[in-house]
Amino acid sequence: MSKLKEIDRKAEEKGSALVTLWQFVKFIVVSLLAMIVQFVLLNTLQLIPAIKELYTQEFNWLFFAYPVAVGGLGYFIVSNTANIIAQIVAFFVNKEKTFNSDANVAVTLPIYIVFTIGLIIFSAWLNPTLKDVFVGMNLNEALAKNIATMICSALQFFLYFPVDKLLMHSKKKD
Repeated sequence: MSKLKEIDRKAEEKGSALVTLWQFVKFIVVSLLAMIVQFVLLNTLQLIPAIKELYTQEFNWLFFAYPVAVGGLGYFIVSNTANIIAQIVAFFVNKEKTFNSDANVAVTLPIYIVFTIGLIIFSAWLNPTLKDVFVGMNLNEALAKNIATMICSALQFFLYFPVDKLLMHSKKKD
């Protein structure tokens, strides 16, 4: 039996509060993995020439305002693509490792996607708003972009744990 499964089993023997605490610890590790994926993509996708050109095109749609000063359409595409891919990675790792869930992916994934879209829409509004504030405080643009992404990631982290725990409640049978 793997070390992780052994710790899972010992936590179960101690009760549901310890199981939840252990799941939260694993969730933190998975979230850090997702954040690394997001930051790598955030800082590398912008190097693609076709996307780099989009940083000079303003993007305004509904409540999204991405002027050229915050990166325009290129930043909208890069930040949201990085976020979506990071959340997909987090879903599958959390399902398998954090919650040891056998929940039906055909049911849980669509619910997760709807929740994720809502959070991404919120982050797509908040991220450039924060980035603009930080640039206005004379921070380097790259630093401002990364701080804004960290704040949005932290908000998502605290919202995802209870949702994931509800969605992925079924236990796998060994």
